[in-house]
Amino acid sequence: MAYLMTIDAGTGSVRAVIFDEEGWQVSVGQREWSHLAEDGVIDSMGFDFRTNWKITSECIREAITLAQMGTEDILAVTASSMREGIILYDAEGRELWGVANVDARASAEVKELKEIFSSIEEEFYRESGQTFALGALPRLLWVKKHRPDIYEKTATLSMISDWVLAKLSGVIATDPSNAGTTGIFSLTKRQWERGQARRVGLKDDIFPPVYEPSEVIGEVTRKASDETGLALGTKVVMGGGDVQLGSAGLGVIREGESAILGGSFWQQIVNIDRSVIPPEDMKLRINPHVVSGLSQAEGITFFSGLIMRWFRDAFCDREKIEADERGIDAYEVLEEMAAKVPIGSHGIVPIFSDTMKYGKWYHASPSFLNLSLDPSICNRASMFRSLEENAAIVSAINLEDIASFSGIRSDTLTFAGGASNGKLWSQILADVTGREIRIPIVKEATSLGGAMMAGVGVGIYEDIDEAARELVRWERTVEPNRENFAKYQEIKAQWQEIYAAQLALVDRGLLTSLWKAPGIL
Repeated sequence: MAYLMTIDAGTGSVRAVIFDEEGWQVSVGQREWSHLAEDGVIDSMGFDFRTNWKITSECIREAITLAQMGTEDILAVTASSMREGIILYDAEGRELWGVANVDARASAEVKELKEIFSSIEEEFYRESGQTFALGALPRLLWVKKHRPDIYEKTATLSMISDWVLAKLSGVIATDPSNAGTTGIFSLTKRQWERGQARRVGLKDDIFPPVYEPSEVIGEVTRKASDETGLALGTKVVMGGGDVQLGSAGLGVIREGESAILGGSFWQQIVNIDRSVIPPEDMKLRINPHVVSGLSQAEGITFFSGLIMRWFRDAFCDREKIEADERGIDAYEVLEEMAAKVPIGSHGIVPIFSDTMKYGKWYHASPSFLNLSLDPSICNRASMFRSLEENAAIVSAINLEDIASFSGIRSDTLTFAGGASNGKLWSQILADVTGREIRIPIVKEATSLGGAMMAGVGVGIYEDIDEAARELVRWERTVEPNRENFAKYQEIKAQWQEIYAAQLALVDRGLLTSLWKAPGIL
C-alpha cells in the first residue's frame, strides 16, 4: 500500500494528514497556532515562520508516528494553506518577512494606490478577480516604505503553502490557485501579471515559477528529512489554495458544481469557466481553480469557525467538562442542546460576518442583539444555535449573489470542513438554502484534495477526474425542510435589515468593525 501526505497550513491551525492510495485517512498530526500583531503596527497579523516551521515539523512527525509505517511508504507530500498569506525571501532562499491571510496593515497604501492611479483597482480586478483588500501589492508597498532593508533584500515571494514545500524541497515555486489571491495574476493566462508590479513602482522580478497542481517540483532534502522525519527523496508535489484543493477533495471539479467549505472561515464556491470576466460591481471574488480550465466564483463568511471556537472557550466550560466525561467533542454537546431550540433561536440576532462585498469589504461590530432576560430562552443553547443559523444565512445570501452573476444554481450543495461534522448545522444549512446537502465521509476535504494531487503527481491516478471518481465518497445527504425554508426566508430578510443598521453605527464611529479591509475609511 502506498501513502500520501498533505500539510494543510490553515488560519487557526496546521495539520499533517496521511492518506492511503484508496483515499482513507490513516493519521493526522495537528497543532493550533497564532498569528501575532507586530509591535507598533496597527492591524498587522505576522506569520512567524521560525516558530511555525517547528510546529509544522512536529505535526509531520506526529502523523508518521500515529500511522505506524515506514516513511519510505509515503510516496509524495504536498501542501495547502490559507490563501493571501505571503512570505518574502532573500537571494539564498532564506525567509525575511511574512504575513498571514487577514493582515490589514496596508490600509494607507490601498488608499494611496486608489488616489494616485484612477480606477486602478477596478482595472486590476478585471484581470485578476481580486481587489486590494487582501492583495500583495499594498503589502509590498508597505514593506518598501516601512521595512526598506527587507524590501531591498527581497529576491522572491511565495504563498504559505509554497513556503511549506520550499522548506521540504528547497524549491521556491507557486501554483495559480494560491498565487491568484495576490491580485498580481491573470485568471485567463494563469501566470503572473508582472506589469502590475512595475506600474505601481515595485520590483517585477520577485515572482517564482508557476507550476500547475500535481506537478512534481522536487524531493525532500536531507535537512528537511532530519527535521520532519520524512524519508530523504520523497517526491514533493505542487499543491494549492485551501479552498480550491478542498473543492477537488469534494469532487467539485466540473463547471457548475458548487460547495461550502466550513472551516475557520466559510467559503461558498461555484465553478465557472476560466474565460469568464469578473463582475463589474466587484461584489464577488474570482479565483483560479486547481483544475486548469476553471475559475471559481467565491463568497466568504468571515470567522465562522473561529467565532464558534471563541464562543466555546469563553462561555462553555460546563459543556467542555461534560464532553470530556462522555468522550465526545464539546460541539456535539452544544448541538444536542441547540437542537431543542426552535427555528430563529428565540429571536436572537448574531452580528458577526457580513455578506460578501468585495469592493468595499467591512463588517459591523460583533454582537448579539435582541437578547431576552428570560434564562429559559436566552442561554448558551439558543445563542449557539443562532451562530449556526447565522453562518448558514450569510452563506445562502452569498450563493444567491453568485447565482445572479454566473447564472448557475444547482439544487445540490456539497458541505465539508469541520462544520460539516455537526448534524444540526448540516440540517440548518439545508433548510436555510433550500438545497440538498451532501456530506463526504472524509471531512478533511482540503487534505484529501492535496493527496489526490500528490497521487496524480506520482502516477497513482491518471488525472484529477480519476482521483475524484476513486476517492470521493459520501457519508449522507440532508434534505431541506420546505416549511423551515420558508421561515428562514423571513429571518434572512430581517437579518439583512438589522445588519445594515449595525453597519451604520460603525460608519458613525460609535462601534468598532469586526474587520475592515485595508483602505476602507
